[in-house]
Amino acid sequence: MKAYKATMDVLNRILLVLSLVTLAAMVVVIIYQVFARQILGSSPAWTEEISRLLFVWVSFFGIAYGFREKLHIAVGLLVNKFPEKVQFVFDFVTKLLIIAFGVILLYYGIQFFILTSKSTMPATGLPSSVLYACIPITGFYVVLNGIELLFKKGLHQQLDDASEG
Repeated sequence: MKAYKATMDVLNRILLVLSLVTLAAMVVVIIYQVFARQILGSSPAWTEEISRLLFVWVSFFGIAYGFREKLHIAVGLLVNKFPEKVQFVFDFVTKLLIIAFGVILLYYGIQFFILTSKSTMPATGLPSSVLYACIPITGFYVVLNGIELLFKKGLHQQLDDASEG
């Protein structure tokens, strides 16, 4: 398990770096787009398409990383009322559903990637599959992070009342 955790630490560090680089590139492209529109009088068509592509990628990377760090929103009001053993069952089933969601993203993401590989995006001429390649990548990470969650207690970060307000 230590080897798996170490491998996941490296893979998630790569995912985090890619997310930050993608976000930074998106900011640069949008700043250039605004500069070109306001100062130069017209913005290149590719800037809107590239910024949308980068936004989709950083959003999907955030989904994958959020599962690892237990950052997704949860409403545990009802589940917390049950005994601890019942909470454990809910927690375990939810983790299995997360893994199943990752498998669905991976499988259908690959299918969609193949389906869109013959079409191109109008402004850049890039294959449309570039936009959708993030779906199977996210599925891969969700499956691996979901497996890692199976060996962790709880599914969400515990917040104390002192940190609120």
